[in-house]
Amino acid sequence: MKKIIATIALLILVIACNSKEEGNMIVQGTIKGLKKGTLYLQKMKDSALVSVDSIALLGNDKFILSDNVDSPILYYLTFDGNTTNKRILFFGEKGTITINDKVDKFGFNPEISGSKNQEILDQYTKIRKKFQNERLQFIKKDFDAKKANDEALVIQLEKDYKKLTRRKVLFTTNFAITNANTVVAPYIALTEMYDASLKMLDTVNNSLSDKVKKSDYGKRLQKYLDNIKAKEQK
Repeated sequence: MKKIIATIALLILVIACNSKEEGNMIVQGTIKGLKKGTLYLQKMKDSALVSVDSIALLGNDKFILSDNVDSPILYYLTFDGNTTNKRILFFGEKGTITINDKVDKFGFNPEISGSKNQEILDQYTKIRKKFQNERLQFIKKDFDAKKANDEALVIQLEKDYKKLTRRKVLFTTNFAITNANTVVAPYIALTEMYDASLKMLDTVNNSLSDKVKKSDYGKRLQKYLDNIKAKEQK
């Protein structure tokens, strides 16, 4: 009798686990080499990182996670294995998103498909990395010039660096305007255009489609601009 009760209880538990309600976004994939760990799907909520789904993996490197998405936002894929401080950042949206990666290089160069906004963000990231590399080169040249007390070179490098910053701002602004029908536009305006003028930010905001303006990042950008303008009026 006890065995029958135990079996029934186990069946109920299995059915309950398998009947977990799925959201309108499915995140699936494989983490090669993952032997043991819990994979978490997380997002920012009220300035805090919260877990919306998780799955314990024991000898199985495949996973399926889900959440309900109102408008595309950034999600984090993390786990408690030997890469605690690493994560995969991606744009979540309605539909099925596939993420494949390796446990030993988790988050370094994951393969992500199924998210149109992620594809656009990846395009921007490639160019942004080029600007970052140029910036690092300027820092090294500036250090060497100051060490050599070459004041003329230091002055020239400062001018060239300002031009680089200006080029990056213009590129980011144009990229956002070109992709104004995606939530990537207000996202990069909020996270990458800190050197841009209010006029440039306004230009990006005004170019957004009505749907994007109603999105999470669209609302954040509008609030950000309203706050700036309110401070300037004081």
